[in-house]
Amino acid sequence: MKMNGKALPRVFLSRKFPSHHFEELKRSTEFIMHGRDVKPSPAGYRRAVRRADVLISMVGDEIDAGFLDAAPRLKLVANCGVGFNNLDLGEITRRGILATNTPGVVTEPTAECAMALLLAVSRRVAEADSYIRTGKWKGWTPTLLEGRGLNGRVLGIIGLGRIGCAVARMANAFGMRVRYWSRNRKTPEVEKETGVSYRAYGRLLRESDFLSVHLALNDETRRLIGAVEFARMKEGAVIINTARGPILDEKALVEALRSGRLGGAGLDVFEDEPRPHPGLLRMKNVVMMPHLGTNTDLGRDAVSERVERNVKAYLRGGRPPDLLNPEAWPHRRR
Repeated sequence: MKMNGKALPRVFLSRKFPSHHFEELKRSTEFIMHGRDVKPSPAGYRRAVRRADVLISMVGDEIDAGFLDAAPRLKLVANCGVGFNNLDLGEITRRGILATNTPGVVTEPTAECAMALLLAVSRRVAEADSYIRTGKWKGWTPTLLEGRGLNGRVLGIIGLGRIGCAVARMANAFGMRVRYWSRNRKTPEVEKETGVSYRAYGRLLRESDFLSVHLALNDETRRLIGAVEFARMKEGAVIINTARGPILDEKALVEALRSGRLGGAGLDVFEDEPRPHPGLLRMKNVVMMPHLGTNTDLGRDAVSERVERNVKAYLRGGRPPDLLNPEAWPHRRR
């Protein structure tokens, strides 16, 4: 496609988005959107990016050396989401390709998701819904589907970044006592503003009635929480994970739930998406969501706007504001 005799840059979006997103890019580029909600097949994906200058990818798209071999013209990978463990950033940088993400805009939707799971597990929402739909409800009784209150209970947060801070603020509104552990302790000012108290990792596991995970996935955090950590947690505790699935050892999680050591789990992410451990599917005290952390109307709009800002900056010759690999800028592909 050409405009004023000049070929337009080709942009490929790897998922179907509502029509009102990326409007400016649609006007100024050869914009191609995959027509389905699931990612293209491997072969179809490679065909689609063969002539692409810009790829708008999702966190479930593995962009590695083999993929990049099929995209010789690619100059920018604009990842939707704050996480980018799906990108081989070293290989992308080596080839002079730029990469961006969307920090900040996923904070509130993901924090809301964590709180939704915490409430759903503690108040047994999924069980109660099924109880009514299957005709089991015959009337109120004092012991019917008794849940766990939040007021006064301890919420432990593992990783106090933007999302962890947002969860802490929400939990404070429920009267929870919020504790946290991060590799780097926050300043007293941040702790006071957020209403949290620092705990050593082991102590946090022992004290928490509810534990919410908010870490990036890397070599240090992969399977950070496994059988040893579950054994150290308070009996009957509930764990919430809206970060990345492989941070939890899913097999060990199933065993901890089966044994009664843990009281429940709320999971938006899984080790082998989209296939949760089969044991989780049979547990009433587990509430699962299909990686919906940022999927709100406001969240999706904010993510697409941030992606579009990065792509437009690059196409105009400027440095994208959310550049993940600034070392690639001096030798970027032209």
